[in-house]
Amino acid sequence: MYSIGQLSRRTGVKVPTIRYYEQTGLMPPADRTSGNQRRYDTDGLERLSFIRHARGLGFPIDAISALIELQTHPDRSCQAAGDLAQAQLDDVRNRIARLQALESELDRIVAGCDGKGAAGDCHVMTALADHDLCAQDH
Repeated sequence: MYSIGQLSRRTGVKVPTIRYYEQTGLMPPADRTSGNQRRYDTDGLERLSFIRHARGLGFPIDAISALIELQTHPDRSCQAAGDLAQAQLDDVRNRIARLQALESELDRIVAGCDGKGAAGDCHVMTALADHDLCAQDH
């Protein structure tokens, strides 16, 4: 059995986050000692590790909840898990595309600045002050 602190150290998940996961139902309620301290078993450790890994991959809480629900029914089709993973991949690709557009625009703005002269005449300041000067929407 693990205390919440031990669970935190083993998984790298902060104690308040573990409590939050328990409140939201991602983590099952912990057993309690006679002193009302939480105690987690190996299943709790594995569940928290699963949640941490999924969060590290950017899955939202509701998707993780759905994945955990699937995990508790191993006889169900994995299509739902694949769909959730595909949705996350699509989201990541969209964010990358937006970041690449931002990178391109910032690169263009920085390239227009020679670093000389007064701030009032600075290309960066002018570009930031007027969105219409941007080469693309972002």
